[in-house]
Amino acid sequence: MLRVILTAIVAVGALLVYTVKAEASPYVQYGIQDDAWLLGGPGTFDERLAQVKALGVDVVRINIRWDTVAAKKPTKKTNHLDPAYDWAAPDALLLGLRRHGIAPVVTLVGTPRWANGGRAPNWAPKSGSALANFAYATSKRYPWVRKWLIWNEPNKYWQLRPTSARTYTKVLLNPAYVSLKRANRRNQVGGGVTAPRGGRGSVSPVDWIRGMRASRARFDAYAHHPYPMSRRETPTRGGCRYCENITMADLERLLSHVKRSWGTRKRIWLTEYGYQTNPPDRSLGVSPALQARYLAEASLRAYRAPRVDMLIRFLVRDEAHVGRWQSGLFTINDKPKLAAFAFPLPLAQVSRRGRVATLWGQVRPGDGRQSYRVRYRRGGRWLWLGGMRRTSRRGYWSLRTTLPRRTAVQVWSRGNLSAAISLR
Repeated sequence: MLRVILTAIVAVGALLVYTVKAEASPYVQYGIQDDAWLLGGPGTFDERLAQVKALGVDVVRINIRWDTVAAKKPTKKTNHLDPAYDWAAPDALLLGLRRHGIAPVVTLVGTPRWANGGRAPNWAPKSGSALANFAYATSKRYPWVRKWLIWNEPNKYWQLRPTSARTYTKVLLNPAYVSLKRANRRNQVGGGVTAPRGGRGSVSPVDWIRGMRASRARFDAYAHHPYPMSRRETPTRGGCRYCENITMADLERLLSHVKRSWGTRKRIWLTEYGYQTNPPDRSLGVSPALQARYLAEASLRAYRAPRVDMLIRFLVRDEAHVGRWQSGLFTINDKPKLAAFAFPLPLAQVSRRGRVATLWGQVRPGDGRQSYRVRYRRGGRWLWLGGMRRTSRRGYWSLRTTLPRRTAVQVWSRGNLSAAISLR
């Protein structure tokens, strides 16, 4: 799985290399979301879960659709054993993740017709107790699940009607929060779950935060999807400092708005993020090399940011229609993109002072301190940058080295190679 056999080991010349202590966040976790691929991708379900495990994920986000599980109105809504409930899909996903030792992040979304007057699933229920009852039943069915999200991008009009922070807070978030805490006091609840911009008929994330604050929202972490606004935007540059969009490039603004509204005790979960590739998306995609680079740079950005506990990328595999999401680690034909090598072994340049570059990375597969090596390309050959090194207990590493600009660099660990980056 993403295995590369190294055929030569060449001694390093006179290079200055010394390790830098990595001040890792004690909280941030990295994960993926791709329900459709997990349930219906190639191979067996357990083979797909083993592939996810090999990527070194900390968490996997999945959706539990209330309108599907409870298409028929249950008699005892808080009892997960009520015969009206159909738990087949979430049972398969959550029991499989548990079997493979992967922690889930569960999103509750979609209103059944009996709860909203016969409308579409994006319409809020008429009663605040409706989702709360379902949340309680779901938590009791899956008592090992600790992280929950209430709805998905409710600031977009096609995801929640009415598209109102007050409706979201009073009818969905707050009742579900109370219910999940009653089911298990160790449950953590993410609120907001906002898209990066508003637009016609929708609400900007900045206004959504203000509206949630005014409505006295209750949650443990503010969840957000910091997708870029264009393919020219990087995880650190190109955002709009004074507008009301919030992307990864504007992460400090998200931290500031959440802190201003609720103080420093509220955590940040970045629960959906990614770059599409060209090919196949010629209008919105970046090159596979840039997708891999931005994956690692976003990981570094989340690692260094205060209060950020989670970064989840979307998807594992591209969707079949080119007009949909092409942000996978693999193509629709299951061929690995460079991002498939960057996810388990992210590698990013932190800074440069003259000839000295500081590198950062993580070895995600495995537990505890991991062995790794760094190599660079010179004169058509790959040369090792010193000997074998060891990561921190959470798999992080950092080092400074004297290498010229535009030098290609890779990291090796456990028989795998990362995507190469060109030093700036």
